Amino acid sequence: MEEQVVEEVTRLIELNEEGKLGEYLDTLNISDVEHLIDELPHYAVHFINTLSIKRAVNVFRILDFPTQEKIIKKLPGEKLAQLINLMPPDDRTSLFSELKGDAVKKLIILLPAKDRVEALSLLGYKEDSVGRLMTPDYIAVKKDWTVKTVLEHIRRYGKDSETIDVVYVIDNDGTLIDDIRIREILLADPNVPVGELTDNRLIALNANDPQEEAINVFRMNNRVALPVTDDHNVLLGIVTVDDILWIANEEYTEDMHKIGGTEALDEPYLDMPIFGLFRKRIGWLVVLFLGEMLTATAMAHFEADIAKAVVLAMFVPLIISSGGNSGSQASTLIIQAMALGEITIGDWWRVMRREIISGLMLGIVLGAIGFLRIFVWTMFTDMYGEHWALIGMTVGVALVGVVLWGSLAGSMLPLLLKKLGADPATSSAPFVATLVDVTGLIIYFSVAVMFLSGVLL
Repeated sequence: MEEQVVEEVTRLIELNEEGKLGEYLDTLNISDVEHLIDELPHYAVHFINTLSIKRAVNVFRILDFPTQEKIIKKLPGEKLAQLINLMPPDDRTSLFSELKGDAVKKLIILLPAKDRVEALSLLGYKEDSVGRLMTPDYIAVKKDWTVKTVLEHIRRYGKDSETIDVVYVIDNDGTLIDDIRIREILLADPNVPVGELTDNRLIALNANDPQEEAINVFRMNNRVALPVTDDHNVLLGIVTVDDILWIANEEYTEDMHKIGGTEALDEPYLDMPIFGLFRKRIGWLVVLFLGEMLTATAMAHFEADIAKAVVLAMFVPLIISSGGNSGSQASTLIIQAMALGEITIGDWWRVMRREIISGLMLGIVLGAIGFLRIFVWTMFTDMYGEHWALIGMTVGVALVGVVLWGSLAGSMLPLLLKKLGADPATSSAPFVATLVDVTGLIIYFSVAVMFLSGVLL
């Protein structure tokens, strides 16, 4: 179906059938038009300019920022003014927050005085705050209004609201009292004051709350919209679930990039300039490289022991990779659990206790396999000599220690970073693996000295 749409649009463009192209585009779903822009990016401006203005707004607001920016630069002035004016305030704020200062100034001038004040007000909130997501387009009613009055108010102003699924009850000072689902209003007696329908089970967001917190609140409460208040509980706006889903996707993508050991990309991978991609990746690679250099320092410290028992060097990759793998597993699990709100900083002791138990169990299994490997090889070769059992014990016990330490480091580091106010995702799998590589060598050779001192060392 998508291929047919692309072929038909391409045919109409080649035939220069502008009227038919506009009619055809207006019959498509906005997701189909978005796909068209992805497939034919050099016609993006043409498509937006050809669409009816309402359809153009609906398509434009779901495009990624790099595409939006390209369209803004080339779209005719009249169409651009209409587009910016008709965009929902929350989407407009999101766009403005991504653009550079000069571009924002030029676009804000296109807005009417009232909308200009509103846009500047929303931009006054911190970049990652709920205030940047909210829209002031909502339905608010007074608690002493009857249901009949409320319904008349909705009919008059509902078309300008982001959603009418929920109505917000306020007092004369604008303080939020409760929210009521439209279903309850429709089924109520027309002469009943709306204040009698409230149940005082209000869930609201603060404009200064982090956006991540809003994601968790939506996830736990199954709402299509939530009110946003200031520190005095005055209703400022609402946040709708479509914006939360968009932010959740951005947060997930950013975390995946960080967990992979790179800075979050600002654009889709294929649209990212090579130098920009290099700049995003080189920082972490240099840090990890410098960290891995400590591995050489650790081995140099035990150089004399390695010279006496060269066989120990054979198991270095096995030891450090096992510790790094267990640490990477733990960090990934904890970061994901924190992102989903399943654990908090206060759960650190429960997490540590579980990782001690699971780390020991994992280490014992891997240690037993390591010992078994040496035992089996001894049956067919004299590689490990008469002290094969002590070497096997060294490898086995070291694996238990390194895997346990990797699990603890991988689980505690994200919680520690969160406590310090940093992003837990920066404790990425490569970072944890590098940390455990260095410390794992110290554990391994310390165990070797304990078992082999006076025998091979």
